[in-house]
Amino acid sequence: MAHLVFVDGQEGTTGLHINEYLARRGDVELLRIDAEKRKDPAERKRLINASDVTFLCLPDDAAREAVALADNPRTCVIDASTAHRVDPAWTFGLPELAREQRARIRASKRIANPGCHATAFILALRPLVADGLLPAGTQIAANSISGYSGGGKKLIAHYQGAQRSDAPRPYALGLTHKHLPEMRVYAGLEVAPVFQPVVGPFYKGLAVTVYLHPRQFSRQATPEDVRNILAGYYAGEAFVRVAPISLEANTEGGYFDVEANNDTNRVDLFVFGNEERMLLIARLDNLGKGASGAAVQSMNVHLGIEESLGLV
Repeated sequence: MAHLVFVDGQEGTTGLHINEYLARRGDVELLRIDAEKRKDPAERKRLINASDVTFLCLPDDAAREAVALADNPRTCVIDASTAHRVDPAWTFGLPELAREQRARIRASKRIANPGCHATAFILALRPLVADGLLPAGTQIAANSISGYSGGGKKLIAHYQGAQRSDAPRPYALGLTHKHLPEMRVYAGLEVAPVFQPVVGPFYKGLAVTVYLHPRQFSRQATPEDVRNILAGYYAGEAFVRVAPISLEANTEGGYFDVEANNDTNRVDLFVFGNEERMLLIARLDNLGKGASGAAVQSMNVHLGIEESLGLV
């Protein structure tokens, strides 16, 4: 019997991609809303409560309003907005976060989909904090470069229009990016990182770079030691690859390819540097593992079906 799925906000970038993932699957029946009723609360409520899983691909306030429409205890809501990511009543939709996370997602009817920058940052940092190598009170500095699709329709129109920018553009310079709370909480840090994102003149792809100094560590550690902690933490994970230490193998003539994981649900983790200073880089597709792919992965886990179904 097919699982009934409704995407509330199916016209947005994330909603469109979730629909693309699910339209190819025979085990899912997509519940469609008529275009003229997209803002009709009664029709949206009917479809939400008729579904096994509803994805909310809406702005924060609209997502909160949509959750209030869900009164069927069997309906699982997966929210792609930032509204519920650090709400203790919701489960964070990152199966690789910890060994018990999949059981939490399986049992929960309220799942908050992680942000793209946050996913990369958390997957890079959490193993080091959990290991104790990096004290939880450490002030971390990081940046991220991502494709312009992460900014939604308005930014996409800018980059694909006549007035497009061809240079990278730093933003969130007030250092209050909306992903900071989840980055701090789920990386296990006591203080939010100093985080500075950059939008690049390419459609999709993302790389978060975390700056580490061995003096921050609780014990002496080499880049290989750091890499081994990451590899041990993610052993057996289908979508997380920890690259061997090799500048030559992990770059193209010394240049790092931000777009290499596009059209996948994969995350690649890299350690660069030496015993005096190090970089961690986490690479993913901001529309895949950073958004729609992650949402579908959480749906699969919640429904108890093959986690990688429909994903590459």
